Amino acid sequence: MVESTPLKLNLGCGYNKLQGFVNVDSAKDCNPDQLVDLESFPWPWDDDSVDEIRMSHVLEHLGQAPEVYLKIMCEIYRICVADAVIHITVPHHRHDNFHSDPTHVRAVTPLGLALFDRQQCEAWIAGGYSNTPLALYCGVDFVTEEVINDLDPAWQQRLQDGSTDVATIEFHAQHGSNVIAQTRFRLRVRKQVPERDSA
Repeated sequence: MVESTPLKLNLGCGYNKLQGFVNVDSAKDCNPDQLVDLESFPWPWDDDSVDEIRMSHVLEHLGQAPEVYLKIMCEIYRICVADAVIHITVPHHRHDNFHSDPTHVRAVTPLGLALFDRQQCEAWIAGGYSNTPLALYCGVDFVTEEVINDLDPAWQQRLQDGSTDVATIEFHAQHGSNVIAQTRFRLRVRKQVPERDSA
């Protein structure tokens, strides 16, 4: 049996096409490689057929209804192979860029994505915490490997010219608005690798 090469998907590509990826969008105007409504299920890719997904300023537009958002996470998990990598970039939930766009329906945060990490959910349960163990409810398992916060240009300039420092920025990022412009996540898919038939 000939095994196919796993796909790389650029979901919600808009006009930002990536070479080497299947560029996917629901809008015909941007002429994607594949026209797909990511809020309609099931998605048109096979189980365990994708080893990389990129979603740049997409996830915050999807799943206004919680059940739709959860199904999106389930579909990502279903189509990904074990150890697939998922790159997600979103506007920071305390920045005007997030609040100003009426098509933004959901804040995507580190804690929100941690709810889909099975080991984290099991630790919360063992510790008696009330965090919703979505990884267990949905049968998915994503580990967040990296979180990078990109500063708003005004704060980036202040850091560069020495008029502020990292500790001050971190304080304002926790308690104020318009400090972090966007957040970039790298998730890894945890799955049991099926045993190969030795026959």
